Order: sequence, then structure tokens, then C-alpha cells
Amino acid sequence: MMTSKVTSSRLLGGFFLRLIRSALILVCFSLPLAGGGVARAEQDLLQELGRTAVLDTMLQNAVRQGLISGAVVQVGNRNGILYSHATGRAGFEASSRPLTVGTVFDVASLTKVFATTPAIIRLMDQGAISLLDPLSRWFQEFKGKEITVLHLLTHTSGLHDGMLDPSAPLESAISRAASQSSDKPGTRFQYADINFILLGNLVRRISAFGLDAYCQDAFYQPMGMLHTSFNPAANGNTAATLGGRNGVLKGVVQDPNARLLGGVAGHAGLFSTAEDLGRFSRMLLNGGVLDGRRVLSARAVSQMTAPYFFKNGKIVRGLGWDRESPFSAPKGALFSEVSYGHTGYSGSSIWIDPEANLYVVLLTTRLDYRNRRAFNRLRSDISTLAATLFAEHKKTAGAQIPQNTGP
Repeated sequence: MMTSKVTSSRLLGGFFLRLIRSALILVCFSLPLAGGGVARAEQDLLQELGRTAVLDTMLQNAVRQGLISGAVVQVGNRNGILYSHATGRAGFEASSRPLTVGTVFDVASLTKVFATTPAIIRLMDQGAISLLDPLSRWFQEFKGKEITVLHLLTHTSGLHDGMLDPSAPLESAISRAASQSSDKPGTRFQYADINFILLGNLVRRISAFGLDAYCQDAFYQPMGMLHTSFNPAANGNTAATLGGRNGVLKGVVQDPNARLLGGVAGHAGLFSTAEDLGRFSRMLLNGGVLDGRRVLSARAVSQMTAPYFFKNGKIVRGLGWDRESPFSAPKGALFSEVSYGHTGYSGSSIWIDPEANLYVVLLTTRLDYRNRRAFNRLRSDISTLAATLFAEHKKTAGAQIPQNTGP
């Protein structure tokens, strides 16, 4: 059993502990008896049932609590999928069709790390841009401001969000951001979508391709991510989201600013499946390679996920990726300090741990947007249980992880 320091902010609840005990009981029953025992194939089957039953129960409990209508979870490592399961419904009515492991979800802010960040990093790797480039090099509206590409990627630009002008959404996003009086860039972490709205447009300005076309050509098609796109054609296997005054949305991005931007934006708008996100995660765990094909350079992956420290080390970010912050609930209690991930407002999350050789994808049809604590506990508990059951227990002694101290 993996051991770890469990901080007070991640103490495991009674329900979770009961689930762990259930897993242990099930696994114990799978052990061979003295003087004969169970055949190895049967033993392996029982062990697998013990593992999956606990995760299944956790998801079903979240449905009963009204946090979600359904969920898909995939756990895997650099070699493949270890666990994949769907439970509940793709919509919010009793008649809604069941979720499947191939259901397409609005992944919300996972757009930042599965589209915008890798696009920017790839352009950096090609020498088209650098982290220290001033934003004014590409946006004349920011002339005289000290904001750099690095500040946008780490949410330390000092910019803050607001609703866009429906008559000119992109222009209003740029002009309003440029006119803000903010903290000195690089001094404070403040998560804001505007950072990635600008980065998404930056991809177009540098490459001459929209973010959607660029990512399809550079990542999704070569990687076999057949169900990942912006503005998907809604079908019967697309999960619904709650769109406030817009009612139930299906195949239309939930984020209102992303809708104003035509469904293609650097901060939100991507739709995908747990299977496709798992493929991308395995590519990252393999240092930029998937199925023998190089997608990103090893240097690019290392640079993208290396830590930047803020607030005296209490906030740790990668480029786009989260490592330790108020948003890192999916890190759970057992993932290592070199792990990284992200969350999405629609009920999505991802966490990847190179040291444990493990990733956890969670996609949900989220019902409760008010009880953030309960939803974050669900994210945390799923990751903790996955690490308990599936992580490689050996530690990499003195692993050399690139470290940056911020701008």
C-alpha cells in the first residue's frame, strides 16, 4: 500500500474510509487459500472486481447525492488504460440515455491545457515565440505594459475577467484587458480566463490558423483523438450541460464568453471524451510520444510541466497546468509533488503523476454548482482511491525535476 503525508486539507472522510475497507475486504477474499487456493486467473479477476467496485460505488454515491447526473472515469498509465467506467445519465431527465466511456463532454477549462497550452508550447519549440516575449509584440494595444507570454500562461498578468461585448467580443476582450490598471505582472497569481483568451488568439496571429484548426492538425488527428474538437456536431452520445438562462446545452459550449467568441476560445470550448483525454495524458507520461510517434519534444513536455512558485511557495503552477493551488482538488491525498492537472467548471478534471505513472480523468454531467466543497471532495477522493489502487509504489529517489522560481 502506498504511503504518503496526508495534509489536514485532504483528510479522508468516513465514507471514503469505508470504501477503502470494502476494497481491502474484496481483495483479501481474492487471496489463495492454504492447501489449494483459487486459480490465478480467478484471483486476478476477483482483485480487479475489488478495485472497480469501490470506484463504481463512489460514483454512484455522487449521483444519489445529486452532485452529478452521471460520470465517466478513466485511470491509466503510460502503457494503457487500467480502469474505465461510466455511470448515470448523459442528461438531466430520467429518460436521458446512459453515459458510455465514449460520451463526448464539454471539458470547459481543460481547453487551457489540452489545446491552448500545448499549441503555445509547440510554437515555442519551433522558435516562433518565447516565454519572455512581451505581449505588445503581438498586440499593439498592450504597448507600454510589461505583460509577457509567461505571465499569461501562469495567470500572473494581473488581468481580470469580465463579460465581453456581444457586438465585438474579441475586440472588446483585447481592448478592455489592455485598458486595465493592474498589479505589476509576475507578482501575484490570479486565475483569469482572459489570459487564455489572449493566448488562443495569439496562436492565430503567429500560425495563421485558428486554435481549432491548429490543434486538429498538430495534435488530435495525429494522436487518433477522433472525438475531440471545438463546436462538435451534437449527437445522441453528447453529454448535456446546464446553461443557466439558456437551459440545457448539448454540443454548445457552456461558457458564455466562449459562446460569444463563436465556440472557439483559448479558455473554453473544447469537447472531448475520457478515452481521447487519456491518449493525450499517456503522450505526456511518455515524454511527448504516443504509439511510437513523437507529438511534442521531451523538452517541451518538461518545460510545460515544470513548477513556478508564487506566494512563498503556497501556489505552484506549470505553464497552463496546475500543481498546487486552491484549484488542485484532483491532486487528492497521494499524488506526488511532481504531479499536475486542471479542472473544468462543467465538472471535468484531470490529474497526471509521472512519479506514480498514473493519470485520472473525470468527466461528469454536473448538477450541483453551489456545493463546491462536496464536488471538490469527489474529485479528491476519486484521485486518492485511484492512487491507492493503481499507482506504481516505487518512488524515484531524488528525481531531477526542472524547477523555476518564476519571473
